[in-house]
Amino acid sequence: MARQSAAPPGLRERVAKLPDQPGVYCFTDARGTALYVGKARSLCKRVASYFRLQGLSPRIAHLMKRVAGVEVRRTASEAEALLLEAQLIKERRPRYNVSFRDDKAYPLLKVTREPFPRLVVARRRLPDGAAYFGPYTDAGLMREAIRFLRRVFPMRTCTAFPKTPCLEYHLGQCLAPCAGYLTAAGYQRIVDDLLAFLRGERDQLLRDLARRMAQAAGHRRFEEAARLRDQIQALTSVIIAKEKSLAAGPLEQLQAALKLPRLPRRIEAFDISNIFGDWAVGSMVVFTDGTPHKAHYRRFQIETVRGSDDCAMMREVIGRRYSGSLAAGLPLPGLVLVDGGKGQLAAACEALAALRLKLPVMGLAKRFERIFLPDSPEPIVLLPTSPVLHLVQHIRDEAHRFAITYHRLLRHRAVVGKPRRSR
Repeated sequence: MARQSAAPPGLRERVAKLPDQPGVYCFTDARGTALYVGKARSLCKRVASYFRLQGLSPRIAHLMKRVAGVEVRRTASEAEALLLEAQLIKERRPRYNVSFRDDKAYPLLKVTREPFPRLVVARRRLPDGAAYFGPYTDAGLMREAIRFLRRVFPMRTCTAFPKTPCLEYHLGQCLAPCAGYLTAAGYQRIVDDLLAFLRGERDQLLRDLARRMAQAAGHRRFEEAARLRDQIQALTSVIIAKEKSLAAGPLEQLQAALKLPRLPRRIEAFDISNIFGDWAVGSMVVFTDGTPHKAHYRRFQIETVRGSDDCAMMREVIGRRYSGSLAAGLPLPGLVLVDGGKGQLAAACEALAALRLKLPVMGLAKRFERIFLPDSPEPIVLLPTSPVLHLVQHIRDEAHRFAITYHRLLRHRAVVGKPRRSR
C-alpha cells in the first residue's frame, strides 16, 4: 500500500470530498500564495494522487512539502478546464508551473485585429495588435474548447467575406455580417464578450448578459432575449464558482441579496393554478432552513374571484393565509415568495397591507427568472450559477407543483362527479 504524504489537519479530509468531475486545482502555501495550478478530468482522483509519496517526481515531492491548502473550480468538461488553467497560471504565476515559461512550446488562441475579428490558433505571439491567450498544453482539448467558444460567441471563420451567408450561418455559428444581418457594432459586442471571457472576467460577463437579456425582454425583443438566455446557459456550464470550505450558505446569501432584516429561516411561497378561471386553486409551501416543511403546506380553493385574474386570486390566498385560523395556527415567515412578477407582487403587498402586516415579500417571474421587490423599480437579475437563485427557484417550483397537483385533483373530481372539497 502506498505511503501517504504529510498534510495539514483537515486538508486530506477536504481532498477526499472533492467532486469526481473536471476542473482546475490550485495548491497554495500557508500564506495563500499559489504554488501550482493544474487541470483534471476528475478533481478528486487527480488531487488525491499528490498526497502519496511513492511515484512522485522530486519536483512534485518538494512542492507537496510546502502545500497548506487547495482551491478548486469545477468545469463542465476537461476542455473548459484547459482554458481556465491557462488563465489562472497567467494571473497567479505559480512557481512550480515551469512548463508555461516558454510560450513557444504550446499553441495560443488569437483574436485577430481586423474590422470583423476572427478567433484562430497561433503558434507564436506577433507584434500585430491581436489579443493572444494561452499557451495551452493540450492541442486536442484546445480544439474542443474552440468549438465551444464558436458556438457561444458566433464569430466568422472566413478570411474574406463570401457573397452569400455560408454554412456557418445556417449552423448558428455566425450571424452573417457579410450579408448585413449583423451590424459592425453588434459584431464588436460579441468580440468584446469573448475577450472578457478569455480574460477571466466571467462573473461580470454573466451579469452584463443577464442585464442585456432583461432589457431586451422589457422592450419585447424576445428573439434577442432568447439568444442571450441560451448564451448565459452555455456559459453557466463553464463558470462554476470556486469551492470554499467556509462559504456563506444560500440563506445567508439570500438575506444579503434582498437586504432582509433577519435570516429567512422560514420561507412561505405561493402559486396560483387555473384554466381560464376554472378549477382555480392556490398553494402555499413552507421551507424551514432551506428544506421543505410539508406539515405546514396548505392549499386553497379560490372562492371570491371569477374569471382568469391571477393577481386577484393571489390577493385572496395571501389574505386568507395571514388572517383567521391560519394566522393563529402558523408562525409568521421571514420571507414571502410569490410566483409571478410585479402584478402578483403588488397583489400580495395589498393583502398584507390590508391586514397591517409588514413582512418581506419578493416575486420571482418565470420569464428570465427575475426577482421583483416592492420598493425597487428594476428587477434583481442573479447569475445563473447563484445559490440564491437556485434556492428560490426550488421553492417556487415546489409551490407550482403543489398547486398543479390540487388543480388536477379538482378537475378529476369534476369529471367523475365527486364533490369538491377545500382545505
